[in-house]
Amino acid sequence: MPELHEAEQKLGYTFRDRQLLEACFTHSSYAAQHGCQSNERLEFLGDALLGFIVAEELYRGGEAPEGEMTRARIRMVSAPPLAAAIRADGLERFLRAADIRNVGEKAVSSLFEALVAGIYLDGGIAPARAFVQARLSLAGEDVNHKGKLQEWLQARHLPRAEYIPLAQTGEPHAPRFTVRAQACGESAEGEGGSLRAAQQAAAKELLFRLEERTGG
Repeated sequence: MPELHEAEQKLGYTFRDRQLLEACFTHSSYAAQHGCQSNERLEFLGDALLGFIVAEELYRGGEAPEGEMTRARIRMVSAPPLAAAIRADGLERFLRAADIRNVGEKAVSSLFEALVAGIYLDGGIAPARAFVQARLSLAGEDVNHKGKLQEWLQARHLPRAEYIPLAQTGEPHAPRFTVRAQACGESAEGEGGSLRAAQQAAAKELLFRLEERTGG
């Protein structure tokens, strides 16, 4: 699947095992038709890994009581935020299914879990954790900086912000991206483990600069 190179750019991770990468994006309906491995087993492992990563981040991130951490973990690993994260990166279009029109939210959210497992099996816990951290709010603060910047611009009837990739550094299996966000004659750069994370970082800094320049 040559198009999965584009998916890897969106993931911010390059697989050593190409068959494992393909399995991540293979729905059980496609696997049944073509006699290949589906992502169901990866989904099983990814569900457990995701729960661990989120629980660890919540534990390390503050002094919240057990009940509060449990509710936060359940909310963060539920299907809606996982599916939303996949769609935000445009990764659902790489999913192979017998009939993609019949693929629902469950399959899209399961793709997130399969990718967590695939990245873990291919590269270990560090890149798997980075993948999750870049897409889920693990500190209890759900902030979409790109969305906030766009709202600020729309409220003033200004053009949309542009996001320009500047550089990709680091190891091939765990790259770092640098992106420039620009709007209204102002610009700011951001870094992250994926293009999406770098865009969010750049948007946050650009919004700060614009608010500072205009007084709010």
